[in-house]
Amino acid sequence: MSDWSRYDESDAKVRPNRRGSRPRTKIRPAHDEAVDGTVIAVDRGRYTVQVDDAVVTAVKARELGRRGLVIGDWVKVVGDVSGAPDTLARVVKRDERRNSLSRTADDTDPTERVIVANADQLAIVTALADPEPNPRMIDRCLVAAFDAGMTALLVLTKADLASADELRAAYEPLGVTVIETSTKREGGPEVDPGFVRFRQELHGITTVLVGYSGVGKSTLVNALVPDAGRAVGVVNDVTGRGRHTSTSAIRYEVPTAGWIVDTPGVRSFGLAHIDPDRFIHAFPDVSAATDELCPRGCTHESAALGCELDAWAADDPARQARVESIRRLLASRAAGDQY
Repeated sequence: MSDWSRYDESDAKVRPNRRGSRPRTKIRPAHDEAVDGTVIAVDRGRYTVQVDDAVVTAVKARELGRRGLVIGDWVKVVGDVSGAPDTLARVVKRDERRNSLSRTADDTDPTERVIVANADQLAIVTALADPEPNPRMIDRCLVAAFDAGMTALLVLTKADLASADELRAAYEPLGVTVIETSTKREGGPEVDPGFVRFRQELHGITTVLVGYSGVGKSTLVNALVPDAGRAVGVVNDVTGRGRHTSTSAIRYEVPTAGWIVDTPGVRSFGLAHIDPDRFIHAFPDVSAATDELCPRGCTHESAALGCELDAWAADDPARQARVESIRRLLASRAAGDQY
């Protein structure tokens, strides 16, 4: 157009600004049609959710942001919740957790890794031999369980290979239920009194199984849930460590009532997310004693440094066991052990 005096704004072609042309809103859908579910498996951005009698595959909705989901989380789900093949639902809300069991890679790692949510009990699975038991690992798991408000079981596998007397003496005075099992008995696990006892302890609650690779967790799971099909590994003769056979955690319903969460074998159980003062608070009677007897700023390392716990526990073996357990943890944490 050469005569600009006749130019009108209608002669201009204005390209629409496609980016951001529709203003964003903070209003989120109510999802009134959402149904309740429980996360039972997590695999690379896909969540397996139990919805009534259906097992549903779901993704996390954008409105959840970076809010992580773990096994045991109670969630709200929308979309196709039939559980039919090739269907996909969306998790739109995570309900408040009743509790959570966490660990860190080691005692210097600031990243807290939540293992499971809304569980009732931790079963610390330890072999009596092949691989050898590690009390420091057991102590760490106990503190994590007590700090999460969970009860604890110590399940000693391969009872046909070594005696459990020493571990029983160390942990039963702490109020920990100790169970010995062996899958080598003629007739299988069903005739093993330890296995029968273990199954009874699972009744009606959710129990998390934690332990090193090669200690027999998968063997226990396969005996409890015959169609679980968890791979069973062996222990390396040179390193004394087991090979990871379970690569992801998963929750199973036990036919005799209850739920178990099988976790991959761990090499370490860091407690960087738990303040050392809470090591003592995990044991209420010890905590009360330190508040009443120990001087301000007491590190609880020994009587020589002013700690009064030795005098408090002098005539009670159960108290002595608790104090020794706490001191092992404090020393292990101070040394930066990864067990």
